[in-house]
Amino acid sequence: MKYTSFFLATVAATVICFNTGCKSNDGQKNESAAASESSKPAETLSVPQFNPDTAYIYIQQQVALGPRTPGSDAQKKCADWMLSELRTVVDTVYTQNVHVTGGDGKSLPCFNLIGSIHPNATKRILMLTHWDSRPWADMDTKDKDKPILAADDGGSGVGVLLEMARELKSKGFPADLGVDILFTDVEDYGRTEWGENSYCLGTQYWARHPHVPGYKADFGILLDMVGAKGAQFPIEGISAYYAGDVQQMIWKAAGNSGYSSYFVFGDGGEITDDHVAVNRIAGIKTVDIINLTADEQHPFAHHWHTHADNMDIIDKGTLKAVGQTLLTVVYNTAQPQ
Repeated sequence: MKYTSFFLATVAATVICFNTGCKSNDGQKNESAAASESSKPAETLSVPQFNPDTAYIYIQQQVALGPRTPGSDAQKKCADWMLSELRTVVDTVYTQNVHVTGGDGKSLPCFNLIGSIHPNATKRILMLTHWDSRPWADMDTKDKDKPILAADDGGSGVGVLLEMARELKSKGFPADLGVDILFTDVEDYGRTEWGENSYCLGTQYWARHPHVPGYKADFGILLDMVGAKGAQFPIEGISAYYAGDVQQMIWKAAGNSGYSSYFVFGDGGEITDDHVAVNRIAGIKTVDIINLTADEQHPFAHHWHTHADNMDIIDKGTLKAVGQTLLTVVYNTAQPQ
């Protein structure tokens, strides 16, 4: 992903209201009984507990394969592993095995994987993350031409979404809501000198060729670098522009879940990331949850695009904060109306 500018945003709290209603089955109740019936609150859905230990193991398994760069053995092995894991936690799996063109003109193998829970539901949430590793440690001071392990910048999003899906599948939720998980490839092959469209190639392909023709979701959530110690997720600018209401809803859910120290209502930069293509090409309002610092000159964490992006920087507390927030969003959305 690429940092493009800093912005000032006015944060307005958004209140989400849920309307509940009751209906008599026999039509014969008297007025007092009907009043009593209507005063009963709708049954609330219990949000399952996100297990950060399982998410951590999922990240370990990816990192153990080595850098998942385009054309590498690790890329193919990780795609096979993710496909196998997805099949255990979703109802339907789709694959996109294609080639995309890098900013250097190279043809790059690209594996996008999509797992759907309740695939027939018309009301849908899209969750996505990239899973590839950057082929160059261009922000490091040594071995700059070697690929990185990408435990956080790639692995953490996959770990969180797999564990989220496992909890959703195990706990269950109303069938009129569907959740789609998109693992997108070749996000991190871009370079500034190649232009911003050299990033997020797998997502650009998916946005133009979705796994289901005419695919739409009510909203989308992108995860990027969501597993590091000390992470904070401020208000990202492109997300605020296209999906400000969704962004406010997510940050409110995080605060209600006890994670306001991670999801901060501070000004963030505008990031060229996978959500740009989903918003602009697919037309699905999508929010980027991404770890950013308050330093405009150095907006990304110290391990970004370096060899320090390994398991040492992964923190279970951060994984818990993100995963529990996502589960809360899903169950709030599924709440009976």
